[in-house]
Amino acid sequence: MTNFELIVLIVNQGFSEQAMSVARDCGARGGTVLNARGTARGDAETMFNITITPEKEMIWIIASSSIKDKMLHAFYEKCGLDTAGQGIAFTLPVDDVVGVGGKKAPQKEVKPTEETKKD
Repeated sequence: MTNFELIVLIVNQGFSEQAMSVARDCGARGGTVLNARGTARGDAETMFNITITPEKEMIWIIASSSIKDKMLHAFYEKCGLDTAGQGIAFTLPVDDVVGVGGKKAPQKEVKPTEETKKD
């Protein structure tokens, strides 16, 4: 098990630099920006009192679990739904990682299965 999380930020097009600035201020070293297109239903604008902008940017950041909460709170304040970036964020656990901070994937113990026991 690693101490890393995948932090995914989704913002309106043109706000990825602002989101990355927030992430860097919290200790992230970098991220990957992907162009995306939102598919929210029209009634979402009324329900959430927001304007839906279909062109989005997704920022994927592998970061230490220790900065996850700080980053999410800062992102919410500076790029959240109540801002022009109308951002949302979520995290996913990362089981293994290579190439981040010189870390290498941990060796996993391979447990024999019934099929390998027969060999």
